[in-house]
Amino acid sequence: MPEPHPPSNPALAPVLLVNFIGTMGFSIVLPFLVFMVTRFGGNPLIYGLVGATYPIFQFFGAPVLGRWSDRFGRKRILLLSQAGTFLSWVIFCVALTLPVTPLLVVDSAVLGQFTLTLPLVVIFIARALDGLTGGNISVANAYVADISTDETRNANFGKMGVASNLGLILGPAMASLLGLTALGEALPVLAATAISLVALVMIAAILPESNICGVPAPGSASRSGGVLGQEPRDCMKTVEGRGGSTREALKQPGVAFILLLNFLILLSFNFFYTAFPVHAVTNLSWTIVEIGMFFSLLSFLMVIMEGPVLSWLSKRIEEAWLVVAGCFLLGTTFLFMQSFRVEIVYLGAVFFAFGNGIMWPSLVSLVAHFGGVRHQGVVQGLAGSAGSLAGVIGLISGGIAFGVLGAGTFLISAGFAYASFGLSFLLPGIERKVREAA
Repeated sequence: MPEPHPPSNPALAPVLLVNFIGTMGFSIVLPFLVFMVTRFGGNPLIYGLVGATYPIFQFFGAPVLGRWSDRFGRKRILLLSQAGTFLSWVIFCVALTLPVTPLLVVDSAVLGQFTLTLPLVVIFIARALDGLTGGNISVANAYVADISTDETRNANFGKMGVASNLGLILGPAMASLLGLTALGEALPVLAATAISLVALVMIAAILPESNICGVPAPGSASRSGGVLGQEPRDCMKTVEGRGGSTREALKQPGVAFILLLNFLILLSFNFFYTAFPVHAVTNLSWTIVEIGMFFSLLSFLMVIMEGPVLSWLSKRIEEAWLVVAGCFLLGTTFLFMQSFRVEIVYLGAVFFAFGNGIMWPSLVSLVAHFGGVRHQGVVQGLAGSAGSLAGVIGLISGGIAFGVLGAGTFLISAGFAYASFGLSFLLPGIERKVREAA
């Protein structure tokens, strides 16, 4: 039987606003994180492990949250996920108040020199909790897919990218200002906690449900025992065939391939995200303010690319070909980033914004398209797990690689990006087959 049409279109604005606030809350701490880890006794490896803790636990949590969002509704699972994020920031705040008590001292030719201290352990716990409940992005993407048509899907995911990057502009800019106060690193973390609470309240207050399986039947009574106190309902009774298994989702045309491509692209990103802050501090001698300014400029360029530029291009070029072009530009980006000259690094930022700006929303849109209505939450959860696995490998290996290769680590990022470029030439043909099978 044909798949059911999405429900009547709720406003896109609430989920864009929630996405903006959530991204701003995370990015406000981003410029400080490498300094915090170092001050508490860590080194590039520990910095990579702190970053990898989130995706390690998200790898297990995202598929479960994706399936739950198919059954219980996107809004309830977004609430659950955001509550975990808020609690994790509270724990992070606690870490800043603890004495820097050494628990383990390591001096290794491979792992480097670092001291595992009590605040670092608590930060690891905070990141683990956030990762376990970290289905925000996957469920939000499923939400956008619910309310989009084939004609609006790429543009809507582009708007999600714009919302994220506006948060990434404001977050580091606020961090640069807040870090100059007497409270130093503590104030940005407190601000992230408050912003996370605001996002939680906004999800509860203004975000409409998009998943018809998650809307309680008129007059139905809720009983305890479900997610957030809601009674689990069998979506099979609402939409025949809704909420398929992971195995069924992977058998859908193009799903396994798009998840592999998603994994490789994110692997290149995570090597970059681990290496760049350390490169900026050790090789470019940048301050917190300079790192914040760089990420703010990068995000501003991304807003332009994912907004008007992508909107114009998506009407003229198929999504699959935008992914192909974006992967090539990203590979070139990472070649620029290994430079010790600031002007070349900033030129790399322009390439990054253009490549990622046309590639990433198009890739996420194709993930949603290949998942279809029936498997949307499951496929988005699998995409989250693929990204988490890439994060675990990239962030940990990136920390080790930078200790050995230094700026040469960016060549690894370039290699994975160019590998994605080669594979992506298969994407237009796969997209046509999916469209014909629909």
